Amino acid sequence: MLAKVLIANRGEIAVRVIRACKEMGIATVAVYSELDRNALHVRLADEAYALGGQTAAESYLNTEAILDIIQRTDAEGVHPGYGFFSENAEFARAITALGVTFIGPNPEAIEVMGDKISARQAAERVGVAGVPGTTDLITHPEQVRAFGTEHGYPLAIKAAYGGGGRGMRVVANAEEVEEAISAAQREALNYFGRDEIYMERYLAKPRHVEVQVLADKHGNCVYLGTRDCSAQRRHQKLIEEAPAAGISPEILAAMGQAAVQVAKGCNYINAGTVEFLYESDNPARDNPAGDDQAANNQAGGAFYYLEMNTRLQVEHPATEMITGVDLVEQQIRVASGEPLPFTQQDIKITGHAIEVRVNAEDPAEGAFLPSPGPIKKLVVPSGYGTRWDGGYEAGDEISQYYDNLVGKLICWGKDRPTAIARTLRALAELEVGGIATTIAADKAILSHPDFAELKHSTKWVEDTLDLSGVKADLSAASLDNLDAAVSDDTASQTEPLVERNINVEVNGQRFGVKMWVPETTSAPVLASAKSTTSRAQRASATSAGIGTASGNVTVPMQGTIVKVVAEQGDSVDVGDPIVVLEAMKMENNVCCEKAGTVAEIKVTEGDSVGAGDVVAVIQ
Repeated sequence: MLAKVLIANRGEIAVRVIRACKEMGIATVAVYSELDRNALHVRLADEAYALGGQTAAESYLNTEAILDIIQRTDAEGVHPGYGFFSENAEFARAITALGVTFIGPNPEAIEVMGDKISARQAAERVGVAGVPGTTDLITHPEQVRAFGTEHGYPLAIKAAYGGGGRGMRVVANAEEVEEAISAAQREALNYFGRDEIYMERYLAKPRHVEVQVLADKHGNCVYLGTRDCSAQRRHQKLIEEAPAAGISPEILAAMGQAAVQVAKGCNYINAGTVEFLYESDNPARDNPAGDDQAANNQAGGAFYYLEMNTRLQVEHPATEMITGVDLVEQQIRVASGEPLPFTQQDIKITGHAIEVRVNAEDPAEGAFLPSPGPIKKLVVPSGYGTRWDGGYEAGDEISQYYDNLVGKLICWGKDRPTAIARTLRALAELEVGGIATTIAADKAILSHPDFAELKHSTKWVEDTLDLSGVKADLSAASLDNLDAAVSDDTASQTEPLVERNINVEVNGQRFGVKMWVPETTSAPVLASAKSTTSRAQRASATSAGIGTASGNVTVPMQGTIVKVVAEQGDSVDVGDPIVVLEAMKMENNVCCEKAGTVAEIKVTEGDSVGAGDVVAVIQ
């Protein structure tokens, strides 16, 4: 068994891995950026080391810095979590080259499944058919138009080296091809460091069903039930549940067996997830594997291989709740060379689990605007069958530079209706103050008859769910109170010395030391938050408005301008996009609220902007 593990990640998943390691008696090493100096995962770890920098590229994606810390700490294993380096074959190779265990699949499997095109080919070789598409990279818009003419619209342009809905654009007609290619490549490059893209048919109303697999180094591979992840916005999941409901046991078993075939076909080891699209009572479509390999089609519906994620999924707790299997523990044991302690026949599914991702976003009546800032208050629910996996506590700050997941609420019930009711009860108890969150939208989804009756699909939230009036409840009074509290706590006074526990760094390693200092020297965490995020900025970040009738086009949040759409002298109408703003790994069109002529563009691509900044003037 590994004695010390370094967690090459942050936030909720780093906390999750640290807790599992502590339960197993394994020492933990955390790494952190400048902005995460006092983050929860840093506070919980046995040791913590600075990576430097603020952005992910400067810190958590700094390979040399992480490798150096691994050697300095004598870590025996590295857990990559999800995101960042979790599906990076070169990082896995660099870890193993040091004689250190990478807690994940082998680099060869990551490479095969990390490239969505080779992943399709690998699935087809073992008889698992994918969504009709092409294995050729897109190099010219005419390729897309030709595919659309042959297979019909809509179609999806997707990042070849990505996942999680990043670098994906849906094309409704031939006129949208160029812009979709540009946007998909730009987002893929920003998020994954590569901009290769491919295309496939876009199914109109599928359900997103995935299968959790676990494989050891001794040739054993099992699947641990299914999850339904159909409640999405921007191709990113909001709510997941396990098992997938309303699908025949025969189809679910066929999905599970197909997932194991895919995993074994690439010699997969450790935890992974095979994703499918499912359509009820849908006739078989053309598939590149040929009709004789369309074994995915069953009575009652058809499913198509989508991709394999070679890492631990965000939604893994839902599977843990219905199987009783600690997936992080099993990841570590498998990486240590132990065989799986169970067979497929031992896996029993009990009850139903629902996981809700609580993101720092204002639902904004369907706009879902990122809302970075300090967390003023955090009260998490409890009770029977209720679990909270979080990466923050009250006083911590959600940064614009990282993913906006605050935490995950997971509720178990003896059946699906019980799980839904328990989740709604728990959401009513959950309080997150100081930032906008998706809680209001989560309640709207879970309480809707379509969700209860399994009539939803991957486009249901955006196309059908009415979110009119659904937005974050951040009153001006609560923001005023936050600023007042910060101001009162940081007031300078002449006071006697008091004992304080201070965090310091020595050669990049974080230590806690005891010091006697003037009381005002120890400023609360929220003080630093105030210096970077004013009350006016936070209030602006909660608004769905992205322009003013005066003609000033303003941005609603901190972020980076990734594209300037309009030019000086252009004639624009209400709702026309002016710039594209990237914030918290999401792209947002900033539009004008006044028709007229673009008199001035105040930003260029790559500029950093703050909430309320004017980016253009319309006359």
